[in-house]
Amino acid sequence: MALALLSPRPARPWAELTIGRSTLRFYLGDCLTVLPSLEPASVGVVVTSPPYNIGVKYRSYQDDMPRRKYLTWTSRWISAVARVVRPDSSFFLNVGAKPTDPWVPLEVAQQARRCFKLQNTIHWVKSIAIDREAAGRATGVQRDLAVGHYKPINSDRFVNDCHEFIFHFTPGGRTPLDRHAIGVPYQDPSNIRRWSGAGSGVRCRGNTWFIPYETIQSRDRDRPHPASFPPRVPEQCIRLHGVSRAGLVLDPFMGLGSTAIAAVKLGVDFVGVEMDEYYLREAIERVKATAAAA
Repeated sequence: MALALLSPRPARPWAELTIGRSTLRFYLGDCLTVLPSLEPASVGVVVTSPPYNIGVKYRSYQDDMPRRKYLTWTSRWISAVARVVRPDSSFFLNVGAKPTDPWVPLEVAQQARRCFKLQNTIHWVKSIAIDREAAGRATGVQRDLAVGHYKPINSDRFVNDCHEFIFHFTPGGRTPLDRHAIGVPYQDPSNIRRWSGAGSGVRCRGNTWFIPYETIQSRDRDRPHPASFPPRVPEQCIRLHGVSRAGLVLDPFMGLGSTAIAAVKLGVDFVGVEMDEYYLREAIERVKATAAAA
């Protein structure tokens, strides 16, 4: 007698909101428990930033697994993500490091090779110094600039770390993108006539994105999560994929809800998973506040 395989019982959202055109479902729990209950091939875009395993002080997660155990766990949740994404989906994976352990992002990215193709590698620049001479006269820059925010490193061995990786994975490496959705204007208008496909007046932004954090007055009040990214990061990821094709957006490590905020702004549906109730409540309040201020 054959045994029937039972599908996982659907997880019940901890909260559900409808804001404008967006329906948002929030789950409290471990993504390895929640993701198997989601409908297969239902997600168009994933934007997430998992724990980096570099000793970050979260409220209810110990960020210091043995490396082999951490990478095994990484492979498990990435496989769970692969089950719920569509064939033409985009999976944007943000991973940082620390100077004494620089291999973390690359080792995490390696775990995705079993399920995804690496289609683009994006460098999220948080702070940058621009010399007036290098900028050129056309920019109108009058002096050397240092813009953005970074965490200074007091060391005689390492330079300040001003960037993180955003790996763009897709199931087959052939997902089309809306490159002009986050395009930048041509600096020289003559280029619009010179280059085919430049009729829109913008060019592809490329794989370096300067997105600084907003200035805050109190870390505990304004950014209580120790490793959040600004909402502009997931917003640009979703726009690059193509808002009209995004459908359902997923963040299995939701934190303070930056991806949810981006989803509301762009009018797409969202599913988020967070294991810490405090962060989850904060995320929902931030989504509501953003919607009310719009």
